[in-house]
Amino acid sequence: MAVCGSKADRHGIVLAKNDLAKKYGVKTGEAIWQAQAKCGNLVIAAPHYDLYEEFSARMSKIFYQYTDLIEPYGIDESWLDVTASQKLFGDGETIANLIRERIKREIGITVSVGVSFNKVFAKLGSDIKKPDAVTVIPREGFKQKIYGLPAEDMLYVGRRMSKALERLSIYTIGDLANSDRNYMIKRFGKCGGMLWDYANGYDCSPVTPYGYSEPIKSVSNGMTFKRNLHGEDDVAFATHYLADMVATRLRKYGAQCRCVSVVIRDTNLESFVRQTTVAPTDVYNEIAHYAIDLIKANYDLSKDIYSLTVGTSQLLYGDTDDQCEFFEFNPRHDKLRALGKTLDKLRQKYGASSVVMAHAINNEVKPFQQLHRKITG
Repeated sequence: MAVCGSKADRHGIVLAKNDLAKKYGVKTGEAIWQAQAKCGNLVIAAPHYDLYEEFSARMSKIFYQYTDLIEPYGIDESWLDVTASQKLFGDGETIANLIRERIKREIGITVSVGVSFNKVFAKLGSDIKKPDAVTVIPREGFKQKIYGLPAEDMLYVGRRMSKALERLSIYTIGDLANSDRNYMIKRFGKCGGMLWDYANGYDCSPVTPYGYSEPIKSVSNGMTFKRNLHGEDDVAFATHYLADMVATRLRKYGAQCRCVSVVIRDTNLESFVRQTTVAPTDVYNEIAHYAIDLIKANYDLSKDIYSLTVGTSQLLYGDTDDQCEFFEFNPRHDKLRALGKTLDKLRQKYGASSVVMAHAINNEVKPFQQLHRKITG
């Protein structure tokens, strides 16, 4: 059995699967047809996000009774730092079992919990044994416990990175830990060094207090549209549509971006990213202009695009007049910024759909729903 998105809305991917489907090789994030090719009698169920959110909130209330150091990781997982709670409730394994049993008794679902001395290994432990289990990865002896596991089991090692590691004969977490850190950095940049550190147990990132949020470092919007984007007109519409949402959110956070990026996903579901440095802006058609230039310079528009993301980063906050003084004065830019703020007020008062792009009305490319809306701290 697998929970999957809607084929009609072109979001037909596996969101979750049970252990029986997992044995057939069904993976989260792959297309439904790929999952069905592996498991011909796969039962497909529709997601119920409202219930997901409800159960997530109920679990969080239980977490909060043991610690206030709670860091959500998606809607259904959280890291808890219970170091200071041990005198009240017992050691980490004891607390994990208390929480697991309470969730099962009070909410009626099973959870798997990982207990370790850092976040990466705690996450790894939660995935090792399912369902309804607690797995401890101790500081002493962690190598014997996890070094034989596939490298892709470790947090932040995605499918593409896993394949890249396999080309270097790195198949297990132990292989990764015993590789040369300098070569990993040379081969994969900062990410390579980070993965080497994680495999060796050097993750020192703290669990942030409940409700804490870092200053936003990037804002992006991505969508899968009603049909594949084909040609310059489709791309121009989609880019402006996404840039409008990104710019609106930048203004909401009081930020301007210094970098614009695009993520293009083709019909083979292969993705690539391109970015460019720009003069500080929160104007949607300026962001769209930069994004379109990136697409034209890096993609053959005779080929269809399955989904598109417009992103912004290198954000500047507050009064950016001094930061912009090196750039040529552009009265049109100031007028467009003022227009954007006026649109924000209208939408806030009369609703998000009160002012829309004329091109979006009855447009056959218009998206069913948003693919992802991303903020990074």
